[in-house]
Amino acid sequence: MKVLLVEDEQGLIITLTDRLNSEGFDVISAIDGNAGFALASSETFDLIILDVMLPKKNGYDVCRDLRQKGNSTPILMLTAKGETIDKVLGLKLGADDYLTKPFEVIELMARIEALLRRSPAHTNGKSHDAFRFGEITVDFKRAEVMKSSKPIELSAMEFKLLQYLIENRGAVHTRDNLLDAVWGYDAMPTTRTVDVHIAWLRQKLEANPRHPNFIQTVHGMGYKFVD
Repeated sequence: MKVLLVEDEQGLIITLTDRLNSEGFDVISAIDGNAGFALASSETFDLIILDVMLPKKNGYDVCRDLRQKGNSTPILMLTAKGETIDKVLGLKLGADDYLTKPFEVIELMARIEALLRRSPAHTNGKSHDAFRFGEITVDFKRAEVMKSSKPIELSAMEFKLLQYLIENRGAVHTRDNLLDAVWGYDAMPTTRTVDVHIAWLRQKLEANPRHPNFIQTVHGMGYKFVD
């Protein structure tokens, strides 16, 4: 996933870039509001982390102008101000969340994960109706999957599992999580059922099922979808 970081504090840029890179994010940074607005307008991002107090153009104006242009990328605002009015202003201008400095990086990561979960399939040619990764195209409305323009047969449960992973991509899901979300609380499958369905999806969708690029295992925890 691609993140735009608009921040003028060099130390924070380095800290956040290193942490986001370690979590698998591709980070592009801008040190003033004009540069941030230009990047957000010309490139596609999954998330924008936007400081309020910026040179040349403040974060509020950047947020407002992006929303007026129809840019719907999730925006997480960073502010040194703790007053409620400042937070409310950011949200009214179109920000999705805010975090007051100083903050713990672990809290920032939790906010980012929550924002991305709430905003599935919104960029890079992905829509609420369809999603593309590698050679695979998933049509959610028709419940169809194509690989290199050829149809792939998935069972109803395989499709539901794939859709859930895609819509919550980047997040790690335990097997129990997936059982509850995909099979339902009243169903009686075991965690082994999840492993089997994951293996079937990999066989059908991954170029190398033994070394999957998209449906990845997080050892000791569960699975996550990475695009």
